[in-house]
Amino acid sequence: MIILNGGSSSGKTGIVRCLQAVLPDPWPALGCDSFVDVLPATMRGSQEGIGFTADGGVDVGPGFLALEAAWRQGVVAMARAGARIVVDDVFLGGARSRQRWHEALDGLPALWVGVRCARSAAADREIARGDRVPGMAAAQADLVHQGVRYDLEVDTTHTGPMACARAIAARLR
Repeated sequence: MIILNGGSSSGKTGIVRCLQAVLPDPWPALGCDSFVDVLPATMRGSQEGIGFTADGGVDVGPGFLALEAAWRQGVVAMARAGARIVVDDVFLGGARSRQRWHEALDGLPALWVGVRCARSAAADREIARGDRVPGMAAAQADLVHQGVRYDLEVDTTHTGPMACARAIAARLR
């Protein structure tokens, strides 16, 4: 598995697409955005689920955390069954979030990649995207990396997704 962690609009999705193009074997991508997209409407904006504050913050409740834990176990089960998986995640809990993945992996090897991007660049991307709560990129830029150890870090502020993907692919060899 390759697990990418970075804030909103840091460039993770672009890197994932490029990784899928440069890696010799198929690597399905599973990300926190797609997980959130499949949640029932009742989980959005509720204390049990996930909510977004006006300043770009994200609040998650116990129901969300339980479903996320099950999703994480499912992703790991796919990897244990032989699939090579790229995970695109946002560690809102910093080191605690990484620890949850580590526990789910239970010895399964993973390449841990930090995807960094300057706050201002991520904020500009956020505006251009138009599908995020304003302020989310700035709020998450440093938060998601607090206390997290990586095997490799890339910075998309001035480096394109293909160069980042090639650096990640080189670490797998």
